[in-house]
This record gives sequence, structure tokens and C-alpha cells, in this order.
Amino acid sequence: MTAPHRRELPPLPPTIRRVHLIGICGTGMGSLAGMLVEAGYQVGGSDQNAYPPMSTWLESRGITIQRGYLPEHLDWAPDLVVVGNVCRRDNPEAVEALARGITCLSFPETLRTLFLTGRTPLVVAGTHGKTTTCSLLAWLLYSAGLAPSFMIGGLVQNFNANFRLDHGDPFVVEGDEYDTAFFDKVPKFWHYAPHRALINNIEFDHGDIYQDIDEIQWVFEELAALVDPDGSLWVNAEDHRALQAARRARCPVATFGLSPDADLHPVEIHYTPEGTEATLLLRGASLGRWRSPLLGAHNLRNLLGALALALDAGADLERLRDGLPAFQSVRKRQELRGTAGGVDVYDDFAHHPTAVRETLGALRQRFPARRLWAIFEAKSNTSRMARFQDDYLAAFQRADQVILSAPWKQDAHLRSDEKIDLARLADDLTAQGIPARFVPDLHDIVTLVAAEARPGDVVLAMSGSDFGGLHAKLLEALTPPGA
Repeated sequence: MTAPHRRELPPLPPTIRRVHLIGICGTGMGSLAGMLVEAGYQVGGSDQNAYPPMSTWLESRGITIQRGYLPEHLDWAPDLVVVGNVCRRDNPEAVEALARGITCLSFPETLRTLFLTGRTPLVVAGTHGKTTTCSLLAWLLYSAGLAPSFMIGGLVQNFNANFRLDHGDPFVVEGDEYDTAFFDKVPKFWHYAPHRALINNIEFDHGDIYQDIDEIQWVFEELAALVDPDGSLWVNAEDHRALQAARRARCPVATFGLSPDADLHPVEIHYTPEGTEATLLLRGASLGRWRSPLLGAHNLRNLLGALALALDAGADLERLRDGLPAFQSVRKRQELRGTAGGVDVYDDFAHHPTAVRETLGALRQRFPARRLWAIFEAKSNTSRMARFQDDYLAAFQRADQVILSAPWKQDAHLRSDEKIDLARLADDLTAQGIPARFVPDLHDIVTLVAAEARPGDVVLAMSGSDFGGLHAKLLEALTPPGA
């Protein structure tokens, strides 16, 4: 469980020029380091695991990475130390920073203090859809000429970046409910001082932090209460927990979703292989016909949420509609990695039963007559929990072939009866008429798919990581000799 409230910030030095990041090669920390350099700070950092692509990306920006965690890494006298959530209380650099009296902040504390102050934070939260909705919102605001800044947990292909500093007032932030640092055990999104916010959905996740759905519900309720009374909160009309959380809000609340009861909802929906078309209604008034390059009902819902915040931020309706077709989505969100031997290989971040179900549903909508392979790695802490055993059984129903990979690590904090049984899941799927296999080794997965896939098949490999380079290895194995 998280702490009941945010800590008071320690006194900040009168001038901050040099910033040291502990755990700098994490995705969020690396992006923060890039933002700091772009904003004119001198930046350095350390990490136990410094390797490409993040290490080379940081070094290309003039950021020195010190290997391991040693007290002497602070001898360059930084004014501020940012402590990543990979650091334990006994981390040698964190201990040394406190001993030297250097101010220590968490990642979200730093983001708020150095970048969000004086801007208008637009915070997108929810168990699913945050990254895509944030990316849509950032692109729509950019298309409308509002010059937004953003910090997003995925690479937005329109900008080829997961952060941007611009001169406009809006600052789009992906609001994660995960905790922050050993001294700051609250959800990240409690730090972001939202002027406007959105809650996509609320489901159980982050089983290493939260014991049950009620604890998660509570932190979202607290988020709703934090939204500026002069701002706005949009919630998914089809998610009862999101609606319940919104009751704590002090600002105006509105709803979006596919339900006709939502304030913003679509009618005359048409799904095509190229995307989605729909007429949008806002409180009964037509906003016209919209064309999105994204697939699936869940992405239509993501669009509605992004559009709602963009309109509230003052964006011009026609410029939003004109800009939408050029949206290029996010890396690892139904991303076509390549085609080899007539087989399309897709990559997706899906690591929760709901995300698996929605992603497979979107590809099935796009390719109704093609054989669809689902290859899944239980990467995240939550995805390996036995409580989702039956949920995964339902999630894979739209696949024609299922391959389940072994978890990338063993969970010391889970008893054997708390861990998902992937071999049993494969047997249960097969018993329901969906051929499924538990194939622990990555090399064996590549060999199997290369031997059995045929032209016209669609392969979707899902993981919260790069899946050990599976996508590239599959494309190589599927390429005919001499091609």
C-alpha cells in the first residue's frame, strides 16, 4: 500500500545547475535526464545496468553515465539528486547524498518542481490506454497550434520521442499509479497538480504495491480530488470505478465513452482495415465525421478521452479533426515490426488480460479472415499472478494459435500457489478449441513459428519489454533463403 499523502518537499537550493540521477537508465529517468539537458541543466547519473539503447541515447546528449552506485560518484558536487524507484534505502549514493546534505527528490517531484510549475498540467490516468491517449492528446494539441510539452511512457512516433519541451501552456503527463522512491511512497500522479485530468478505467494492477482493487480505487479517488476546481475531469462512462472515483472531484466532471449516455460519444461507427470512422456527439451536438488511423473499440475510446481534454484546453475543433489522420501512434502499440515470408509480425505492450483481449480484438477486426498467432510473455509483476488465470483464458479467445513463454524472472515475493500456471493455461485453451502451447525457451518459439507459420498469417508478440528481441528474430527466421 502507498503512503496516505505526499511528503512536504525538502528545502531546495537557491540555484540548481547540476543534477545527478540515480538509476538514470530507466525509461522515465532517462527521459527526465534528456529534458533536463534540453532545459539547460548540467546532467550526470549512475546505473547498475547501463546498456543500449538508453545508455547510447544518453551519451549522445553529453550525459556521463557512471557504472554502479558509489559514494564518489557525487564528487562532482551536484545541486540536486534525483532518486529513481530502483534505489533502495541503503543505496550507497542515496546514503551519501543525504550525508552531504544534498537535496534529494523523486522523479515525479522533480518533474513537478522544475517543469510543471507555471504550466497547465493535463494528466491522463487509468489502468489501460494511458500512453496512447497521452500521445493522441499531445499530437492533437500540436496540430491545433497549442505547442504542448509532454512526458509520456512510450515513444510517440510523430515526434520520435517520449518527451518534448515547447513554449505552449499545456503540459501533457502520463499519470501512473505506481510509487516513486523509497522516501516518497505515493502514486506518481499525486504529484502532478492536474489542472485537467482523465481517468480511462480502473482495474487491479501493480500487485507488488497494492493488495486489492479497493486500494487502487482509493488512490484514483484522491487523484480526482486533486484536480484544480477551475479545471475539469473526464471519466469513462462505462467504467463504474472511474465514475465512483469522480465523486471526489471539486471540479466539473464529464464523461466519454461508447455508451450513448456519455457526454462525448460516437455514433455511426465504421471499423475498416485502415482505422476507424465515426460521427462524434458532444452533449447531443454533432462534432462531425472523424477518421482515426487507430484500430479497435478501445482506441476509439482513447480518442474520445484525448479529444475531450483537447477541447477543454481551447483547441480549435477543425484543426483537431484535420490533424487526427496524421497520428502515427506509439511504439509497441499494435506496431507492425515487419513482414517476412508473407507473415506480418506485430509488437504490443499488452501485459494484462484486458489489454491482451482488446489488442487481439482490434487485430481480429482488421484481419477477420487471417490466421492470428498470439505469443505472450508474462513480464510485469502483476501479469504473473494466479488471480488472472481465468482472465487470460478469456483474453486469448480471439487468437487462432497461442504460444505462452516462460516468465523472464522468478518472483521471490510470490508463493508457488500465487503464480500463474502457464502450462495449465495452455492446456485449458487447447481444451476449448484454441491450439496453445507453453514454450519456455525463446529460441524454440522462433523455430516453431518459422516452421508452422504460412503466408497470410499475422503474428502478435506481446510483452512489457523487448521480449528478448523476439520480433527481429522471428522476421529473420521467416525470411526465405536468398531473399
